[in-house]
Amino acid sequence: MQNYLTTVEPIDYLIIGHVTQDLTPNGAVLGGTVSYASLTARALGMRVGIVTACREDFQMPELEGIPIIAAPSEYTTTFENIYTPNNGRIQYLRNQAAKLHLEMVPPLWRKAPVVHLGALDWEIGEDLLNSFPNALLGLTLQGWLRDWDHTGRVRFRPLKEKEAAELLQNASAAVLSIEDVQGDESMIEELHSVARILVVTEGAAGARLYWNGDGRRFRPPYREEVDPTGAGDIFAAAFFCRLYTTNDPWEAARFATKLASFSVLRRGLQGVPTPEEIKESLFEVIEKV
Repeated sequence: MQNYLTTVEPIDYLIIGHVTQDLTPNGAVLGGTVSYASLTARALGMRVGIVTACREDFQMPELEGIPIIAAPSEYTTTFENIYTPNNGRIQYLRNQAAKLHLEMVPPLWRKAPVVHLGALDWEIGEDLLNSFPNALLGLTLQGWLRDWDHTGRVRFRPLKEKEAAELLQNASAAVLSIEDVQGDESMIEELHSVARILVVTEGAAGARLYWNGDGRRFRPPYREEVDPTGAGDIFAAAFFCRLYTTNDPWEAARFATKLASFSVLRRGLQGVPTPEEIKESLFEVIEKV
């Protein structure tokens, strides 16, 4: 196992999932839920640790200062997004890193109070779903709601009723985007019927949250969008952190909606929240409580 640590220290926020190499017209960039969420949680004052898999020579300078344990893999998970005028975004999975399991997680990190499973390509081993009984266990669901054909073209894969129940039975909260299910409201209905807390993000329209038989919408302020990449992952990390702090899903959703709205003003990982944006978002939430 590739270990970027000299010593293992306690952490508050453990995130598990594949870091990615994203192929863009301007070259390859670091991406993945792990990247956006870890930087966001750190900006919110959490001590963060990452467990992932990638090529041993894969460089991640943007994550400097965050402890990383990476299982060596023949490949780094690689996505290519192609934007077309008629069919929107077409996504391809070009390479896939090794699967992730509990044995990769240091025993001390298993005690983290917040655990985020950020699946992208079915990389999360089943043992990880059942190994954090004392944590706030948050799932971002997009990686379980897709598969790909022989060319690598990614497509929506609805979860069966039993799969959804097994996936969410131990989760404290789950986040997905309306794009992850291609607008399939029946899939959302199925998921929120078995999830303790379910959040559906809807881009510029904000988010809706289902909890205790109630559903509410949260609208963001208008932003002049530059790049929406990573906004959903930033929302998820902000939501899980605030939920842990307050135990109030409604307040967590208000905060995450406002904070994630800033991210579209900048490209890529530059969209991670600034101290000023965090302060403004917290102030607005406190004012409304």
